[in-house]
Amino acid sequence: MLLTGIDFGQLYRDQMALAGGKEKPASAWDARALEMQKRPSDSHYTQAFIELTNTSDCSTVLDMGCGTGAIGLALAAKMHQVIGMDYSIGMLQAFESNARKQGITNIRTIQRAWEDSWEETPKCDLVVASRSTTVMDMTDALQKLDRTANKRVCLTNLVGGSFIDRGLIEALGREVRSIPDYIYILNILYQMGRHPRLDYIEANGRLAGTANVEDFVTKAELSLGTLSDSEKQRAEAWYLADSKRAKRGGDGFKWAFISWDTN
Repeated sequence: MLLTGIDFGQLYRDQMALAGGKEKPASAWDARALEMQKRPSDSHYTQAFIELTNTSDCSTVLDMGCGTGAIGLALAAKMHQVIGMDYSIGMLQAFESNARKQGITNIRTIQRAWEDSWEETPKCDLVVASRSTTVMDMTDALQKLDRTANKRVCLTNLVGGSFIDRGLIEALGREVRSIPDYIYILNILYQMGRHPRLDYIEANGRLAGTANVEDFVTKAELSLGTLSDSEKQRAEAWYLADSKRAKRGGDGFKWAFISWDTN
């Protein structure tokens, strides 16, 4: 069967439904904006993203799912204008605050979600979407990014379907429910007539860097939801069984860095 005969967009949506994926309300990110603004930036990831991003002949950039501005503000010195776009007003306020602290004035913000109409979204030479592409409809998202970029798009998407060490999830007695992998994006772009480039950025697991077992269990609940008493006991046992593994948060994961030209 030719790739043109496969609906990768539908396969993506089916896998997201099986994984129980759902869009977080903007209020959830509003509540985390101040905390994330104070958190030390992931300089390794940011540096890798910037190094992989081709900014040649680009003077404007739109940062979709901009959050507190790690990527958009890092690109500001190379751009005439940076537009931060997010559906969380709290994140946009943090973006603006960080810009002021860094003396960056060539920015503006737009409150808009992936699912909203992008008809009034200004076109920019470069469009980036860093760690913000866990969407419900990938075909729609990619088409919006593609239409908005005059020259190219750069995004990152999860490799392997899980931010948490699968061994830990299994140790808790839970089913590993993988969200759609980045490979769907490559195939959808192929069907859109684009020729994406692929690279990878290494990352620590979501539970890395905890100080003790209590901190680990608390962090696990933030990612996995409320743990029952028996699950907490299993998480503690997993932590204590290998302290070095525990401090790493288990196995790390990769981000797929995907970029393509639109012109």
